[in-house]
Amino acid sequence: MQSDPKKLVEKNKALTHSESMKVMSHVQREQGEWIAHALMVEGCDLPFKFKRQGKYKSLKGARVNMTYYPEQETVAGMAFEVMRVVRIKRA
Repeated sequence: MQSDPKKLVEKNKALTHSESMKVMSHVQREQGEWIAHALMVEGCDLPFKFKRQGKYKSLKGARVNMTYYPEQETVAGMAFEVMRVVRIKRA
């Protein structure tokens, strides 16, 4: 099922859609039955995180289109801002 980023952003105003973002780092690790992914993109200091059921081919160096929203994540009592990815596709 293909999702249209324009429809997602219209439906939920907290979402942001960015195109052709260059991935500088891509880390995948197991978290229970899921695979947690963390991306760092060029020009942004915040990590982009998402979970999927399978591993991806490394996205390092690739350009991607992403739909995401900001979220607070608490680690050891400290709050950190992260971007939670809703949709990601290679550009």
